[in-house]
Amino acid sequence: MAMLDETDLRILALVQEDARLTQAELAKRLALSQTSCWRRVRQLEENGVIARRVALVDPRAVGLTVSVIASVSLAEHSDESRSSFETLVAARPEIVECYSMTGDRDYMLRVVVRDVEAYDHFLTTHLLHHPAVASASSSFALKQIKYTTALPLESS
Repeated sequence: MAMLDETDLRILALVQEDARLTQAELAKRLALSQTSCWRRVRQLEENGVIARRVALVDPRAVGLTVSVIASVSLAEHSDESRSSFETLVAARPEIVECYSMTGDRDYMLRVVVRDVEAYDHFLTTHLLHHPAVASASSSFALKQIKYTTALPLESS
């Protein structure tokens, strides 16, 4: 992948802030022609730098008031076990983030549900019931202090 220049980084910063910007608005803010701006954005998309554009939904506005961080240990560390667990993760909409970890636990999940009962159901029916899972530890978030999807872009 080619190095990103200052203009690419400015495009990314603006798009991260507001993905609804039109090409005309983006070009104006960057002092570029619309054609030049469109080419740059298209190139960033084709290169996978801009993976997709999404709408961020306020979880509380749709009744999802409980956020849980779950640490998961697998029963064994075979490729089949990991693949099976990762298939479960991909299939469960409650799991909004998943990381393979170093240390005592194998995976860290962020799970978003409507209430504690919904989490209990997810935990006992899906997570702990999965044959690859040896154990899971849950921590309930009391308050969200910071949340952003914007990456800290810096020019060289």
